[in-house]
Amino acid sequence: MLRIAHLVDDQSAGGVTRYLSFISGTPGMAALARHQIVPVSRTRPASVHVKADLIVSHLAITWRGLPGLIALRARHAGTPLVHVEHSYSEGFTAANVPARARFFTLLRCSYALFDRIVAVSEGQGDWLTRRGLVQPDALTVIRPTVDLSGFRALPAPEGRLRHFGAIGRFDRQKGFDLLIQAFRDVPGDDLRLTLYGDGPERTRLEALAAGDVRIQFAGFAPDPVRAMRQCDVIAMPSRWEPFGIAASEARAARRPLLVSGVDGLADHVRLGAIRVNDPSVEGWTAALQRLAGAQMPTSLPPRRIEEQATIAGWRNLLGDLLAGGDPIALQQERA
Repeated sequence: MLRIAHLVDDQSAGGVTRYLSFISGTPGMAALARHQIVPVSRTRPASVHVKADLIVSHLAITWRGLPGLIALRARHAGTPLVHVEHSYSEGFTAANVPARARFFTLLRCSYALFDRIVAVSEGQGDWLTRRGLVQPDALTVIRPTVDLSGFRALPAPEGRLRHFGAIGRFDRQKGFDLLIQAFRDVPGDDLRLTLYGDGPERTRLEALAAGDVRIQFAGFAPDPVRAMRQCDVIAMPSRWEPFGIAASEARAARRPLLVSGVDGLADHVRLGAIRVNDPSVEGWTAALQRLAGAQMPTSLPPRRIEEQATIAGWRNLLGDLLAGGDPIALQQERA
């Protein structure tokens, strides 16, 4: 059976960790290869002995880590290397990178060490090629996913939309500060906003919410299906978001989904999410107010089985990289 080693430098709870659980545990991915999750140092990924037919990096690229990537390439000169870009996007660059020419040089140098770069959304992939960071023939787009069956099994909200939810790490990236300020300006004593998560912005977010009893902090949600069940509408006002698995979960659960539309969230807009074109507090207030107390739509965009699309993306990538054939057929030949 084909062996794939997935190198990771961060095993904290979050979308990437849950995606890796899908890769290593779902039957559809297991049919393609034997997947091994290998924790490594971000700066010394070649220090761990890896024996595989394909090595996939899920590492965060940094200047300090570049020598380690060079060593990884040198140690596995005959093995195809793939990098999945979970971190960087056009929105990330606009919000966080003052020295952009230097940053783009880092990305070009790092990506050149890999046989293929995987973008996690069409929006991110378009940015990577438009900026000349990756050659189009070296780029593959595979949207990440988790097992969405539990979300698809949830009943759609009934009646009027009153309970807004936001799920994710309390970090400046997620824009929950904008959401709280916007919600405070929406009238309606029967409305609620619940934020599920934790992180470095918690104290600031609680201060912004102080005095509005309609806003609740529910803490980290170990069961995201249960959290989603309690919400009528999901809001994602992210300042940057390479993809956004929570958006896939909301769409699978047939929850109206408000998004900023930045980066990979534009993919979700094409699949039925509602874009908030004005990213200001006033823009989000208007968007929330349009849905607050409204009747649940009787028709929503059809749901896709996104797990199948992700598995098909990996199958096509493996077929391109490993002897140019279908990975399942290759395994049958080996058996």
